[in-house]
Amino acid sequence: MFVKVSLKEQVEKQRADRLRVLVVGAGVAGLTLAQLLRRGGLNPVLIERALDNADEGYMLALMPLVDPAMQALGIKDEYRAESVPFHHYRLHGHNGPLLREYEIDTLLDAYGDYRGLARGELLEVLATHGAPISRGATLKSIQQTAKAMETVLQDGNGTVEATFDAVVLADGLHSESRAMLLDASQVTTYDTDWAGWVAWIETDAAHADQGDEIWGADFFVGIYPVKGRAGVFVGGDRADMREGPAAFIAHIRNQLTTVDPWFERALATVEAGKDLYFWKLTDCRADTWVVGRVALVGDAAAGFLPTAGIGAGMAMESATVLARHLLDAGPEDVGEALQAYEHAQRPRAEAAQDNSRQLAKLMFRHSRALAVIRDLAVRLVPLATVLGPIRKLLDHRPISA
Repeated sequence: MFVKVSLKEQVEKQRADRLRVLVVGAGVAGLTLAQLLRRGGLNPVLIERALDNADEGYMLALMPLVDPAMQALGIKDEYRAESVPFHHYRLHGHNGPLLREYEIDTLLDAYGDYRGLARGELLEVLATHGAPISRGATLKSIQQTAKAMETVLQDGNGTVEATFDAVVLADGLHSESRAMLLDASQVTTYDTDWAGWVAWIETDAAHADQGDEIWGADFFVGIYPVKGRAGVFVGGDRADMREGPAAFIAHIRNQLTTVDPWFERALATVEAGKDLYFWKLTDCRADTWVVGRVALVGDAAAGFLPTAGIGAGMAMESATVLARHLLDAGPEDVGEALQAYEHAQRPRAEAAQDNSRQLAKLMFRHSRALAVIRDLAVRLVPLATVLGPIRKLLDHRPISA
């Protein structure tokens, strides 16, 4: 569970630590890092701008990349209890009919679990053993000296000046603190010009471990399992979505010659337009992850498109690698430890990010002719080939479970 504490309390508790660490951002990467450092005997200061954790946002499909973190945090049982196995994947043609069905577990079970859960549920799992956090708290300034980082933090009780041996920025794709470290020219953004609405539907036994997707000529529909329900994503070119969910769903229905009842439930839910989460499909890449005693991790370093379903897993893997380097370091070794982390993880994250971008170019198109060709190709290309880049990452994991 999350334990809300003041900035002053957190800073005081870590003052005697052999390594004083500030983690900015309590999303997937930042929370994973903070919890791993706590398991290693430290008391990192964890701050989060948001006042609560109520926004589940979207569903996640977690690759076996996350298994070492779950094992190290002692929460593997909790993770399995709050998630569902992702066994089957069904791909439908641009006008609705089923093209192929794959058994994903036969391709990935040698590496570990492939499971689905909501982002909010993942954060709760990561906080299982207690996660002290200062909410409504921000980093106002940082200044590097030869031996430490001097910071000014702020929460609802005022400002706190604190000294740290290392500062980690994990505040997401649109990180505000990253601008304190890098120039705007050092962070590039990839924009697909697409977006999507996320909604939730109740699941049933027939679909509890199954994901379904339609790659349309100018739209995309995906349904993904989580515990007791399924997440729905309906996306398209942002210019085509301006009139809202109902008009866009009507546009999709006009193109479908076959409408599976499962998809009809998903489309009807988005069409109703209630409690939808809007997801703009962009990513980002920082030219460097480390400057002195400050490091980026997760989406602040390399944000992901959802196309390959690997972003959250890579964020947790990077946080795990970073935690191990920090736990092995003393105050005088922080710079070298952070550089070793970047050397190990940036090539992996960028390779996975490239794969996500390539899939986006294939999926997010506005061409009926291409959609027809793509449908033909799908019938011939085995899933093992599609998952090749991900299996390569799993074959060469920096940390085993």
